Amino acid sequence: MNRLELHGKKNASITILGIESSCDDTSAAVIRDGVILSNVIAGQKVHEEYGGVVPELASRAHQQNIIPVVDRAIVRAGISRNEISAVAFTRGPGLLGSLLVGTSFAKGFALAAGIPLIEVNHLQGHVLALFIKEKTGEYKPPEFPFLCLLVSGGNSQIILVRDYLKMEVIGQTIDDAAGEAFDKCAKVMGLPYPGGPHVDRLAKEGDPLRFTFSKPRIPGLDYSFSGLKTSFLYFLRDNLKENPEFIRENLNDLCASLQFTIIDILLNKLKKAAKQTGVSEITVAGGVSANSGLRRALQENAKRFHWHLIIPKFEYTMDNAAMIAITGYYKYLNKEFTTQDAVPFARTEL
Repeated sequence: MNRLELHGKKNASITILGIESSCDDTSAAVIRDGVILSNVIAGQKVHEEYGGVVPELASRAHQQNIIPVVDRAIVRAGISRNEISAVAFTRGPGLLGSLLVGTSFAKGFALAAGIPLIEVNHLQGHVLALFIKEKTGEYKPPEFPFLCLLVSGGNSQIILVRDYLKMEVIGQTIDDAAGEAFDKCAKVMGLPYPGGPHVDRLAKEGDPLRFTFSKPRIPGLDYSFSGLKTSFLYFLRDNLKENPEFIRENLNDLCASLQFTIIDILLNKLKKAAKQTGVSEITVAGGVSANSGLRRALQENAKRFHWHLIIPKFEYTMDNAAMIAITGYYKYLNKEFTTQDAVPFARTEL
């Protein structure tokens, strides 16, 4: 009996090695029967001085990090390589050069070990991160169907999730994402990259109603943040003409007002989606879901509208391989395998 046949036997433990390399974090994780055993992430600080991710530098760093990160994940999980049932990898969306590193490594590992290969949509992984079990602690995943507000640097979507692998995007940004708005507005204020966490920190000391910025009037459940960025830029330009120290003197209030506006835009459409679908099981995912203001606003709205709200742990909101491994686990159960000729894609829909 070969490895593929062995791992297909009923009642055998399913151990998934997950690999994530869509942007600037190299990550590997091991999940066994839905329970997280390890989740290793290697970041890349080289991009900070450029104010954003440089694709060429990112792909080179992935090449340096991928082998030690995977090795560390396997060691921390306390397993041997021959216990791995399948390799799950991020196929897209993301930076093509970065994705190529993770995809190539996953193919080589699966081929050498004689185990299945599972491709994962990065966005689907963010949603299914809500189902990661830990060895200790309560496990309270959302119940189907539920709405997921997926907010990150590259995506702002409202997703109707009917099952582990059945998801429908019912609202999405038509231009920029919420995370991008945070980062670019932070950049024009002179804050370091990534700007979102800095805005969140400074907003805690500011007045969210001090300044008013443009909000889009987009029909349906779709988002737009390009107008807000333009409004914010022109507002700063006009005020800096009158007072060159305007940003420095009003930084906390600027951050608080910007954050308040972005969160208001996000939640107005989420409330509309909940009303239209009749779904009161609400979740959030993606890097921006780590924002304390967004979490607080979601909790306030949950009380007001009687939502059952589930917010993921901070470590599963950012890009990480645990979310890829858990998605791979459910795809393994569904026998959704891919072939060695799979190529990564920079853009794709959920």
